[in-house]
Amino acid sequence: MLRSIFWKPYSRLLIVGDNAGWSVDDDAKDLKNFARKLGIEAHVVRRTPLNIPQAVHYTSQFSLTFDIYKPKHRISIDYYHGRPETQGSFKKCFEALKKNHEKVTRVRVSNKEMERLIKSSGIAPEKVMRIPLGIDLGIFKPRTREKRVVMREKLGIPQEAYTIGSFQKDGTGWDDGAEPKLIKGPDTFLKVIGGMKKEIPNLWVLLSGPARGYVKNGLDKMGVPYRHQYLKDSSGVTELYDALDLYIVTSREEGGPKAILESMAKGVPLITTAVGQAVDLVVDGQNAMITPTQDVAGLSKKALEIWRDNALREALINRGFETARENSFESQLPLWQQYFRGLIAG
Repeated sequence: MLRSIFWKPYSRLLIVGDNAGWSVDDDAKDLKNFARKLGIEAHVVRRTPLNIPQAVHYTSQFSLTFDIYKPKHRISIDYYHGRPETQGSFKKCFEALKKNHEKVTRVRVSNKEMERLIKSSGIAPEKVMRIPLGIDLGIFKPRTREKRVVMREKLGIPQEAYTIGSFQKDGTGWDDGAEPKLIKGPDTFLKVIGGMKKEIPNLWVLLSGPARGYVKNGLDKMGVPYRHQYLKDSSGVTELYDALDLYIVTSREEGGPKAILESMAKGVPLITTAVGQAVDLVVDGQNAMITPTQDVAGLSKKALEIWRDNALREALINRGFETARENSFESQLPLWQQYFRGLIAG
């Protein structure tokens, strides 16, 4: 139990996730670790104590639409993606920010597109800071041939299979996910896999994440074998990369995705649509391959290039390692130190 009665105002960082046990809650844990490495006491909480004003960080931008403004806290929030014209829920977030930007002390964005969008809301530009969704290199370590063999045996994936990875939530709700969350591009993913199947007879797909029913149903219809390794939380996802030959991102909009740096750190070649921080981090043909969103032909073409060209594959892997190191958690500590100034007392 937090003994908040003994706290001095704004002396602690309280971090509120969404309690879904997936990506947003991982962001809360990561932020706590950043704060503590900088000598700031930080706690992940379900709700905030109301009696003493503190710095409170919300890891979901949808918190802006909730009643978070009454206490005299310094409010900080992650705002990763969601153009207001895309869907109604994103428009509500943006309108809430515009209405309450005087009450918000800090906004963390992960990419240049969102930085421009948030600043267009009328908020003071100095309140907005871009810090990419970084990578913990202590957890995401390069895969090895031995790990590949072991992980494929564990998952029941043939050693000779060419295995594509997709680790995300791309169905609506938290049940089976039969209805697609189109912003994540599951329809595009299936079309790309369908095209690759014509060229690669031993194609497999490795899935993780909740609500993958739409993709699983599509793979069943195409006759593409897959394994869905459902994890209670995302901490075990690093081992899944060991089994992969390629990772594909087909989203229409993203804040990250985290898979950009995860795949690079693990040494898995990456193809992604031009979304989120992929636009900022990927140099096409050097550290990964990138295409416009919904470009099924382009995604399929680049995937087959990587499959056929060993030299290209190795070049992408080697430069990807460099990009991951440049965006490691340790390299981001100076950015977080700057972010916390004016948010945490002292």
